[in-house]
Amino acid sequence: MENKKILLGMSGGVDSSVSALLLKEQGYDVIGTTLELFAGSSCCNINTYIDAKNVCNSIGIPHFTYNCKEEFRKNVIDDFIKCYANCKTPNPCIECNKYMKFGYMYEKAKELGCNYIATGHYAKTEYSKDYKRWVLKKSKAGKKDQSYVLWNIPKELVEHVIFPLSDFEDKEQIREIARKNNLKVANKPDSEDICFVPDGNYKRFLEENSNIKPKTGNIVNSNGDILGKHTGLYNYTIGQRKGLGISNKVPLFVLGFNKEKNEVIVGEEKELYKKEIYITDINLLLVDNLDKPINVEVKTRYSTKAAKAEIVQAEEFIKVTFDEPQRAITPGQSAVFYLGDIVVGGGKII
Repeated sequence: MENKKILLGMSGGVDSSVSALLLKEQGYDVIGTTLELFAGSSCCNINTYIDAKNVCNSIGIPHFTYNCKEEFRKNVIDDFIKCYANCKTPNPCIECNKYMKFGYMYEKAKELGCNYIATGHYAKTEYSKDYKRWVLKKSKAGKKDQSYVLWNIPKELVEHVIFPLSDFEDKEQIREIARKNNLKVANKPDSEDICFVPDGNYKRFLEENSNIKPKTGNIVNSNGDILGKHTGLYNYTIGQRKGLGISNKVPLFVLGFNKEKNEVIVGEEKELYKKEIYITDINLLLVDNLDKPINVEVKTRYSTKAAKAEIVQAEEFIKVTFDEPQRAITPGQSAVFYLGDIVVGGGKII
């Protein structure tokens, strides 16, 4: 008999709450869990635990909390700080998914005798006859699809992950299910910010939690000509136009950084476009290795449209060559490769 015991990550929000309801209706033996990640964060506070526990009580499933603050700091917050210290722009949700929601949580699932784990992400897993393996796919949620932030989950876990919301096209459908079942979280707003920076002020977070402090330096153009002064490299992002304090005949944008010289490099918008990039920290889900070039679509940010490109192994990196140059590609962000709706894999832009 199949083991239908499943550990569901619950944030106290409507997505994971409705996921619990749907899994129970589908005959799973559901256990809810909330990971304590960072005191005072938007997804880790007393209201989070109370809301998750109340939902579990109302639908008749057990709920546990686990203190993972140390693991979260080591794997997510320290990486966030390290990225900014090295002039990169991190995506902490991706690290959290890899190490916490699909790492730590899966270990707890095995301890509890669960064969599956689940979350309220908008994504899909299924067995592909064409590829003869379990695959990660886009959900039907369009712009709300979250497969982009899931490329880094361990390959061997894909067949053990269930996303109950995979076939819903919009959030209002989820809220309606919650209302019909009298879940008190039905109208709870979405949390959009980095969970451990609930006020959105990541610069202050860095200053208060690391040795990154304001340090002025030069703003230069591609030729090294000094055009102005900056207030600290971490205060700027690639593609930024406003707040540079430079008057120029044509608008100037941040192109990159010279960490050694403590310089922000700026230029005209046309200089923001790149046709080739290299990817490291690779996780391939659909294939075991890239033994030949593959034509795919590549997303370089969560909110950008996928662009056609060829990917090929180049020593320990993957080289991505776009059909058309792409704007403001940012080191530290993820490049995620798709074949249709299927996630081929991804990596970090260098």
